[in-house]
Amino acid sequence: MTTTLKVTGMTCQHCVRAVREALAAVPGVTAALVDLDGGAARVEGEAASSDLIHAVVDAGYQAELVAAG
Repeated sequence: MTTTLKVTGMTCQHCVRAVREALAAVPGVTAALVDLDGGAARVEGEAASSDLIHAVVDAGYQAELVAAG
Protein backbone atom coordinates (compact mmCIF):
# COMPACT_ATOMS: atom_id res chain seq x y z
CA MET A 1 0.00 0.00 0.00
CA THR A 2 1.22 3.50 -0.82
CA THR A 3 0.20 6.54 1.21
CA THR A 4 0.91 10.07 0.03
CA LEU A 5 1.02 12.94 2.50
CA LYS A 6 1.26 16.67 1.96
CA VAL A 7 3.94 17.89 4.37
CA THR A 8 4.39 21.57 5.22
CA GLY A 9 7.00 23.32 7.31
CA MET A 10 10.05 21.69 5.70
CA THR A 11 12.73 24.19 4.65
CA CYS A 12 15.93 22.15 4.21
CA GLN A 13 17.45 18.70 3.85
CA HIS A 14 17.62 18.37 7.64
CA CYS A 15 13.82 18.69 7.66
CA VAL A 16 13.56 16.03 4.96
CA ARG A 17 15.72 13.67 7.00
CA ALA A 18 13.72 14.33 10.18
CA VAL A 19 10.41 13.60 8.42
CA ARG A 20 11.80 10.51 6.67
CA GLU A 21 13.17 9.11 9.94
CA ALA A 22 9.91 9.84 11.77
CA LEU A 23 7.91 8.02 9.10
CA ALA A 24 10.34 5.11 8.92
CA ALA A 25 9.95 4.59 12.68
CA VAL A 26 6.20 3.95 12.37
CA PRO A 27 5.42 0.21 12.61
CA GLY A 28 4.42 -1.20 9.23
CA VAL A 29 6.43 1.27 7.13
CA THR A 30 8.73 -0.43 4.62
CA ALA A 31 9.94 2.72 2.80
CA ALA A 32 9.52 6.48 3.08
CA LEU A 33 10.46 9.00 0.39
CA VAL A 34 10.24 12.71 1.20
CA ASP A 35 10.32 15.47 -1.43
CA LEU A 36 11.27 18.92 -0.15
CA ASP A 37 10.40 20.79 -3.36
CA GLY A 38 7.05 19.05 -3.73
CA GLY A 39 6.21 19.20 -0.03
CA ALA A 40 5.18 15.58 -0.05
CA ALA A 41 5.98 12.20 1.42
CA ARG A 42 5.28 8.83 -0.18
CA VAL A 43 5.16 5.96 2.27
CA GLU A 44 5.11 2.25 1.43
CA GLY A 45 3.74 -0.32 3.85
CA GLU A 46 0.74 -1.13 5.97
CA ALA A 47 0.87 1.72 8.51
CA ALA A 48 -2.34 3.62 9.19
CA SER A 49 -2.41 7.09 7.66
CA SER A 50 -3.33 8.58 11.04
CA ASP A 51 -0.16 7.08 12.54
CA LEU A 52 1.90 8.58 9.73
CA ILE A 53 0.37 12.01 10.21
CA HIS A 54 0.98 11.85 13.98
CA ALA A 55 4.63 10.92 13.38
CA VAL A 56 5.15 13.95 11.12
CA VAL A 57 3.39 16.27 13.56
CA ASP A 58 5.43 14.90 16.46
CA ALA A 59 8.56 15.67 14.43
CA GLY A 60 7.47 19.32 14.26
CA TYR A 61 5.83 19.58 10.83
CA GLN A 62 2.30 19.58 9.46
CA ALA A 63 0.84 16.77 7.38
CA GLU A 64 -2.40 15.84 5.69
CA LEU A 65 -3.49 12.82 3.72
CA VAL A 66 -3.47 13.22 -0.06
CA ALA A 67 -4.04 9.61 -1.15
CA ALA A 68 -3.97 6.09 0.25
CA GLY A 69 -4.25 2.80 -1.51
